[in-house]
Amino acid sequence: MRLIRRADARLGLGLMTIALGVAGCDAPMEIFSSASEAAARVTYLTWFMIILSVVVYAIVMVAMFVAMSRNRHRAVDSVDLADHGVRSIVICGMILPALILGAIFVVASSALGKYPDPKSPLTIRVTGHQWWWELDYQLATLDQHFKAANEIHIPVGQPVRLVVTSADVIHSFWVPQLQGKIDMIPGDTNVLRLQARQPGTYTGQCAEFCGAQHAKMGFTVVADDSATFAGWLRSQLADGEQPSDSTTLNGQRLFVSGPCALCHTVRGTPASGSVAPDLTHVASRTRIAAGTLPNTLGSLEGWIANAQSLKPGAKMPVITQYNGLQLREIATYVASLK
Repeated sequence: MRLIRRADARLGLGLMTIALGVAGCDAPMEIFSSASEAAARVTYLTWFMIILSVVVYAIVMVAMFVAMSRNRHRAVDSVDLADHGVRSIVICGMILPALILGAIFVVASSALGKYPDPKSPLTIRVTGHQWWWELDYQLATLDQHFKAANEIHIPVGQPVRLVVTSADVIHSFWVPQLQGKIDMIPGDTNVLRLQARQPGTYTGQCAEFCGAQHAKMGFTVVADDSATFAGWLRSQLADGEQPSDSTTLNGQRLFVSGPCALCHTVRGTPASGSVAPDLTHVASRTRIAAGTLPNTLGSLEGWIANAQSLKPGAKMPVITQYNGLQLREIATYVASLK
């Protein structure tokens, strides 16, 4: 029976190892990446630390077994502590750790001490909120700036300067396939630079526990080619889409005359709230509620009606004053804001 249990335990451990290995392949939060120069340096540093740790562990284990084998039958009083003890302490306790830590310091300094050109043509101010991301795009070539939320667009091959801070508690900005993490501290700012080597969509996440919905505080970084990014900028600078049918028109009327307009902004309408995400072009984003839901009409309607059932503790209140038809009209209007 004991042998069967051991076999079952080994089988379970083997299956768990395989499952973890498969789950780590091509994961959206994969830390081993070459999608940017910064991520490639972090990957190099990570592998260096892993290999060095394995080597150190192997040396320690071999030394331990050798010492046990040699001294197994030796009397304690026969050990010359004056000769062997002090020498071992000096070599194993001072020289080897100093060499290992020195190597880690040199490699880490090389990996972390390089940044793209600081004269970035695009600056994005990223403010962390419980539990979403406010984005303020500032371009050196334009007097205008605009706000968005939760989905960052950057041009491929160009450095982008991110100025990060927090509006409430400490958050941490982390998009592992492009860059290391950096803390977002209330009342202070930190600077991070992103530069993607190739087009793609990269997943990010708050990496500092910030409350009940910390796990649902995600974002995406979309790296576009220069033409696509220029077109995206033009569309984002424009005012919100105007209604083209009666359902959307009724939804806009309910939106700007109700509680939605107290918190959200839609440029080109009286809605100018500043405590919640700017919705001027919300329909152009792939997900809503900081990565919680796909950006579909059904998700929008459910979120507007009862966000607390989907993300408890979020600042979005439960809307009780609208009937089913009115909720569908508001959601249809929001879904038209591309």
